[in-house]
Amino acid sequence: MALEVVPINATDNIPRSARVAGALSAEDASVRLQAALAAGTHPDGGLLETLVERCAVEPDFFVRDMLSWALTRLPVEVTLPRIRRELGSGRPQARAQALHTLSKTRDTRAWAWITRDLLRDADDEVARTAWRAAVLLVPEEERGDLAEELVTLLGRGGREVRLSLSRALVDLGEVTAPALEKAAAHPDPEVAAHARATELLRRDPQTGFDAAVEEAKRAVALGPGRAAATGARDGGADTAEC
Repeated sequence: MALEVVPINATDNIPRSARVAGALSAEDASVRLQAALAAGTHPDGGLLETLVERCAVEPDFFVRDMLSWALTRLPVEVTLPRIRRELGSGRPQARAQALHTLSKTRDTRAWAWITRDLLRDADDEVARTAWRAAVLLVPEEERGDLAEELVTLLGRGGREVRLSLSRALVDLGEVTAPALEKAAAHPDPEVAAHARATELLRRDPQTGFDAAVEEAKRAVALGPGRAAATGARDGGADTAEC
């Protein structure tokens, strides 16, 4: 039996906010997406709690992104304190989505809430989102400190996690160079290769991540002197799409 959905803009005695709240839990993702869009198009502070709670459980990426957008449409004085509470949630998705929403607000007051624990969160998606948010919110004078902290995480996880970390470090710019240079000499070959690959990407963003990793691993295996000589002979890493 098909789910009957009452139109959000229907005219009856049910308040519009109640209709939107109900539609956000509909079985059909397209209905939930429409409801999130409606919540952002016509901001209503009465939906704050519903939007935040839905962020923590919504399975569809596009709906979650629309929920975050809807939250940014509400006054920051109302949303920021409530979203901040989610950073300490026991639900990883709640933490990740709160970080994502904070990054969309671009409100630098939230920078202080991105703690070392979040940057090192055991859940990869939370950590990756924390890295992205931190790069967007960090004050200019603290970019170097953030770079040093992120560099300590080199070598973590699989390809996607490492790519996210490399992108965050590349986006921080020149301030990452000293920390990456030091990490390139790390005794753990995985850390050293990740540092070298990230530096290659920083110098040439057109270099594909996989190509940079392979070049970095080769350099670590050969040692700095032999890798430089071989690289000069072969013309360096090939370029490819990330």
